Amino acid sequence: MIRFENVGLRYGMGSEVLRDLTFSIEQQSFQFLTGPSGAGKTSLMRLLFLSMKPTRGIVNAFGRDTSAVSKSELPGLRRRIGIVFQDFRLLDHMTTYENVALPLRVLGQEESDYRSDVIELLKWVGLGERMHVLPPVLSGGEKQRAAIARALITRPELLLADEPTGNVDPPLARRLLRLFIELNRLGTSVVIATHDLALMEQVDARRMILNEGRLSIHD
Repeated sequence: MIRFENVGLRYGMGSEVLRDLTFSIEQQSFQFLTGPSGAGKTSLMRLLFLSMKPTRGIVNAFGRDTSAVSKSELPGLRRRIGIVFQDFRLLDHMTTYENVALPLRVLGQEESDYRSDVIELLKWVGLGERMHVLPPVLSGGEKQRAAIARALITRPELLLADEPTGNVDPPLARRLLRLFIELNRLGTSVVIATHDLALMEQVDARRMILNEGRLSIHD
């Protein structure tokens, strides 16, 4: 699905923040991305989301060398990837329903075509009773689940989650983890960036460990 070959990344004229990364994200796989603060996890997630290009090396996404992909083709590849940001990025003037439906509206779909899908997904993440509420009224856990639903509404093949349990209590963290496991069981590849060792110990999954810009993998 995603293949990195000898990838390096630097910002400006500074030293490389990622060095010699070679690894693959396979279809229907589940992995954690972890490492100390400043190790480069956010930069790697941006490369995986195709929102930036490496300084060197090759990133192959869905069979395409991204260095040869035109700007007009890139959005089509990125639509195959869902991302949950650590700060949620919900729009406060839109209801939960409207936030989750937004990616489909941007794609030009009619509400009559997607309304039932959005409602079903909101119920699935436990927000069926909160779909008409504005984000400022939602709890941190509810905002997190709304952000996950928005990332999933386009049915991505790969889901990236940046510290998805960083702002919730342990019981909700376990509930969110079960949600990601179920998504993976249904066929979505999952990459979770996290510092939460207790969370990782609950799943027998691959660990990708970044340290000083270098990656080690423990299957």
